[in-house]
Amino acid sequence: MTQHRPTDLRRPLTLRDVSEACGVSEMTVSRVLRNRADVSPATREKVLAAARSLGYVPNKIAGALASQQVNLVAVIVPSLSNLVFPEVLSGISAGLEDTGLQPVFGVTNYSPEREEAVLYEMLSWRPSGVIMAGLEHTPAARAMLESAGIPVVEIMDTDGEAIDSVVGISHRAAGRQMAEAILAAGYRRIGFLGTKMPDDHRARKRMEGLLEGLEAHGLGLAETEFYQGGSALLKGREMTKAILERRPDLDFLYFSNDMIGAGGLLYCIEQGFDIPAGLGLAGFNGLDFLDGLPMRLATIDACRREIGEKAAAIIAGRGADGLVGGVFVELTPRLEPGDTIRRR
Repeated sequence: MTQHRPTDLRRPLTLRDVSEACGVSEMTVSRVLRNRADVSPATREKVLAAARSLGYVPNKIAGALASQQVNLVAVIVPSLSNLVFPEVLSGISAGLEDTGLQPVFGVTNYSPEREEAVLYEMLSWRPSGVIMAGLEHTPAARAMLESAGIPVVEIMDTDGEAIDSVVGISHRAAGRQMAEAILAAGYRRIGFLGTKMPDDHRARKRMEGLLEGLEAHGLGLAETEFYQGGSALLKGREMTKAILERRPDLDFLYFSNDMIGAGGLLYCIEQGFDIPAGLGLAGFNGLDFLDGLPMRLATIDACRREIGEKAAAIIAGRGADGLVGGVFVELTPRLEPGDTIRRR
């Protein structure tokens, strides 16, 4: 038999409930919950203990009606299935700890229209700031960000025009860096494999940087393999098989990210390719799971957690110069040659 709890037990708790539980005025309870300094430590602890025991959660929306802002930070990323972004989000969460600000996350699936819709919804809650992956947005999204009147930090990428603050790396420079490493190791017939192309602007810029680096030495890409869907080990295997069947003479494969790169490496090991002497491979991002592969895939560490931490610090006004907006931070990606590039 279904039993129903009395309706009054589901009534939202109020300041009066906390006041009656700890024996102080509602005004004093309000001061404690707003973290005002004009309350004694003993009274503060008494109020907080009563609130915890009751399960009371203050109504932040009521306060926001007066300030026109809530203590939320809108964080918008293209994917959560990609292992890159959870580490960025961890950095943001760590950077906002003890600031009174809480991140709320939205996912765009690499769609400009979806990004615009997510941004519109999040800005309607009047957050204290926005952290957003990438520099490319629709005109409407850009207009919303420019007129929001709050700190905006675009992350991951520094190759483009910023709206306010930027924290990231130059993906074109990362592509050129990889080109130099490939050529220095003696490889000459290079293929590029990318997912979410061309919607993943950062992968596109890395390919452009790679091309710039190759062209500076009179070379170009021998072959490409693109896929519109997401990254996965299986997809990396399939793409690698396809490109090598078309061009078996390739001596280097550069993958747009470590996930498909790892799939490609596993395929090449199974097929008996001589790695790295006959065939070299590299990915991008520097993901930790590469340590568990039979060979360590060459990659570039994209400073993911550091990007998240520094973006959060800007939003919270904890940067080195104390500025909240207009900050430009370009980090240096680190090449990790691993076991899949020849050593000269």
